[in-house]
Amino acid sequence: MGFLFGAFNGASVRKISQTEFAMRLNVRSIEWSCHVERSENLAKEDTKMTTNQCDIGLIGLGVMGENLVLNMESKGFSVAVFNRTTEVTEKFAAGRAQGKNIQPTRTVEELVAALKKPRIAMIMVKAGGPVDAVIGQLAPLLEKDDVIIDGGNSLFTDTQRRNKELEGKGIHFVGMGVSGGEEGALKGPSLMPGGSRESWEIIAPIFRKIAAQVDGEPCCRYMGPDGAGHYVKMVHNGIEYGDIQLICEAYAILKDVLQMEAAQLAEVFTEWNRGELESYLIEITSQIFRKIDPDTGKPLVDMILDKADQKGTGIWTLQAAIRQSVVISTINAAVEARVVSSRKEERVAASKILPHPKARTFKGNRARLVDAVRDALYASKIVSYTQGMELLRSGSTEYKWDLNLSDIATIWRGGCIIRAKFLNRIVQAYRRDPALHNLLLDRYFTRAIKKAQPKWRLVLSAAIKHGVAAPAFSASLAYFDSYRSARLPANLLQAQRDFFGAHTYERIDKPGVFHTEWIESDQKPAERPTQPKTPPPHHAGE
Repeated sequence: MGFLFGAFNGASVRKISQTEFAMRLNVRSIEWSCHVERSENLAKEDTKMTTNQCDIGLIGLGVMGENLVLNMESKGFSVAVFNRTTEVTEKFAAGRAQGKNIQPTRTVEELVAALKKPRIAMIMVKAGGPVDAVIGQLAPLLEKDDVIIDGGNSLFTDTQRRNKELEGKGIHFVGMGVSGGEEGALKGPSLMPGGSRESWEIIAPIFRKIAAQVDGEPCCRYMGPDGAGHYVKMVHNGIEYGDIQLICEAYAILKDVLQMEAAQLAEVFTEWNRGELESYLIEITSQIFRKIDPDTGKPLVDMILDKADQKGTGIWTLQAAIRQSVVISTINAAVEARVVSSRKEERVAASKILPHPKARTFKGNRARLVDAVRDALYASKIVSYTQGMELLRSGSTEYKWDLNLSDIATIWRGGCIIRAKFLNRIVQAYRRDPALHNLLLDRYFTRAIKKAQPKWRLVLSAAIKHGVAAPAFSASLAYFDSYRSARLPANLLQAQRDFFGAHTYERIDKPGVFHTEWIESDQKPAERPTQPKTPPPHHAGE
């Protein structure tokens, strides 16, 4: 006996056996059972979502977001998660989050419903418009005293604006700098929260527990109101730019002047990491030199294109420094070095046209030059941090944040990219003198610079002779030489400005403000007391 199987809408109809018919019925039955079971599970999940009371919710399951969730859960906190793309949430729930106290949700409404009160919702999405979009979805669902945290690299002025808007609705807003990369997010980052003191009290139990711990201290402290946390993170990133560029210049000098190979460089950086330069960046640099490219058998670093980009926090740091009249020449040089590197094709073409210094072989004591490069790196690093801390101090005054520089250096000792033994020295300096205006004036750093100064100059001389670009080393030394000088050539600058724009000047021998008619005869009384020029400048660059 057979059965007809098929559709009567024009498709073919064929006769099948009784056995095959029974098998098809069984498959359909199993499929329906699975559908019913999935529906029942979803219903159970819905019930769980409405009754579950999670400690915190996180929106944005990129690698940083996922790792922060896993970190929180590992410290005993229940976490609700949401991602705009549902498939990302499902993949995370079925993979790394499986069996853990992590609640996947499919809508922002479900996420909010899963949270304890006062609700804490953390956003980990791209800075700018996406943050505003998520806040626009989230804020209408929240109540008074709930907290929204932006853990991305947002511009601090955006954080100030969002803070003002949300606090007006009774919702707390925290701009939190998060440093440490993927590993730090998972194992313990450095966290820089800024917002109202009330919001800090609500979120502190979670974030002090998930932060990196150094000497029993969490690398997470309250920074200050509104945009303080993101401002501190911005400056952190600027210092990171400087640190990385200085290390790259030390590498370039050792490689191009001493012709060192990757294996030798690995040993040098390993040795440096045992001393005052001990830091995360020096450590990973030594590891990078040891990595062999499986395709070529050569050191991988030698196979990487010498073309770098920058995401924006470096430029933001420069803009803030210009606005606040703070010198951050080392960080500026680091940003510019990335810009120059990004023009790879231009550089290759220029290398065939522009003259090079005469090729020369280093004939001095190699070991002494290696030690000198180490000292030059340390001295330049001191200057870079000096400039960064001055920018923090200036921002604190400008925006009335009352930043604690010792606290900032303390939380940077672990978890973050610039973590270093050296930061303990900065903590001690600000504990000795909380009002310290310039880090170079602390007794430890004054002695360190004094010791390194001769070798610092020697290294730059060698770099110049061999044609090795060292913009951040040079900028650091130039800053030091300018800052230690009782008299600079700005007297001529002021004379020039007064000559072409009547911008006036002051004298060293008597008080007051003066202007000179420079093209008149010396026999006439060309100079006359005047008032400081206040109208808008009418010469470019003035």
